[in-house]
Amino acid sequence: MSGSTSSVGPSVSVVAIGGGHGLAATLRAVRRYADSITAVVSVADNGGSSGRLRDTLGLPPPGDIRKCLGALADPNSMLANALEYRFDTGELKGHTLGNLLIAGLTEFCGDFVAALDETARLLGACGRVLPATSVPVVLKAVDVHSFGIPTQVEGQVQIAATTRILEVSHLPENPPVEAGVIKALQDADQIVIGPGSLYTSVLAVVGIPTIRESLVGSNAQTVYVANLRTQVPETANYDVGAHVRALLAHGIKPDTVLCDSTHIALGDIPCNFINTALAADELPGSHDPVKLATALKDLLNSQ
Repeated sequence: MSGSTSSVGPSVSVVAIGGGHGLAATLRAVRRYADSITAVVSVADNGGSSGRLRDTLGLPPPGDIRKCLGALADPNSMLANALEYRFDTGELKGHTLGNLLIAGLTEFCGDFVAALDETARLLGACGRVLPATSVPVVLKAVDVHSFGIPTQVEGQVQIAATTRILEVSHLPENPPVEAGVIKALQDADQIVIGPGSLYTSVLAVVGIPTIRESLVGSNAQTVYVANLRTQVPETANYDVGAHVRALLAHGIKPDTVLCDSTHIALGDIPCNFINTALAADELPGSHDPVKLATALKDLLNSQ
């Protein structure tokens, strides 16, 4: 599927990794220059509508995936514009239409990935959206919040509410990963990690052993798009360098870090970085898709 408006070469394949709003922002940028797009999305969410559907139906939580499908959808699609509609009464209160669509198609198709591919077709999406793992996972973390004593925390929602996180892992420890994810990483020209919640979105994906191994073994240009602000309490007092060191501690070393130090300190960044304007003028906490697309495309052109 192709929805690019420009190309860096004969054919450009990009894989974007993360979850939620951050990854959706990257996808809105990537669709401006890539010919082939694959999103690899966290399925560790255990809260809200996603958590309820996960508990009730046993399927991977669809919320972050829904946001990414919307970012790649045909902007003229009525269905795409209705994906985020949230019911506010009755038994469906709190559920979004997109989550229910994915859940219903999963029940009908008997396969979560097949349901996502069909949703993408219905939306006229210009890329593929895949779950990071084939099964729902429980995100685990070790933090030192309580008197400096390491403490185990389980669940994405619970981890997002803590601070001083040392590491994250998964239950099961090495969850199965879709073959399509591995192939996309192998075939990619560029792999874009983030932006997004450092531990509960970004490392929730790249910390999965099979994905980490594929990233380390890839010949693609790997770019980490740093957050524009700290996220309290998860990354309170973090500068860009602290974000990058957390990636390194989990075995991930990007070729380049893209950052914008307008509202976050750079600190000591232990790898190549580019500090440039990336924030949206009207929403300083969000990445501007045009600015981000330009920066990512320029990086590819510089190879």
